[in-house]
Amino acid sequence: MLTAHVHSPLPAGPAGPLRVGIGGPVGGGKTALVAALCRALRDRMSIAVVTNDIYTTEDADFLRRHGVLPDERIRAVRTGCCPHTAIRDDITANLDAVDELVTRHDPDLVLVESGGDNLTATFSYGLVHAQIFVLDVAGGDKVPRKGGPGVTRSDLLVINKIDLAELVGADLEVMRRDAAAVRGERPTVFVSLREQPDAGPVADWITGLVAARRG
Repeated sequence: MLTAHVHSPLPAGPAGPLRVGIGGPVGGGKTALVAALCRALRDRMSIAVVTNDIYTTEDADFLRRHGVLPDERIRAVRTGCCPHTAIRDDITANLDAVDELVTRHDPDLVLVESGGDNLTATFSYGLVHAQIFVLDVAGGDKVPRKGGPGVTRSDLLVINKIDLAELVGADLEVMRRDAAAVRGERPTVFVSLREQPDAGPVADWITGLVAARRG
């Protein structure tokens, strides 16, 4: 087990923390991405995390077990229902968790991870300022062109596990083309968290948003 990283909080500034939602289908790598972002950014900014699961605290437990942040900076929401209902329709439990973390830690960045979703998942902009949607190549190269709010409206689309593309017969160029066709100018990044454990392109995107919010 890794030792939890302890750091002094940095002031979030008058605008308050940036809240970023991370959603996507089961198994796409959402929790792994949250862990990677915490490791990559925790020395540069103060971070807190809210996770969502239907009945368990599995995702929060994973983050704590791997020591990506001190335990008190991670909150688990058990939705008891379809996870994206709790991030889109009734966001009360998530807002309460975010408010508690902000009051206690004054973070620069709050990551809100949804539970396993489908392509209709989307975050309420009453809960987050920006949202990331995570797909993986194991679902096939047809997934981006299927669209859905998660694919078409997210502020950043992440296509993960590109190291598996050849093994599962997924054509990354087809995915790139189709993502561009349904997303227009909205950005898409291709990553392998196995080969890029710092999630570099995603971390850089978030860092830019935090810097802009700080002014």
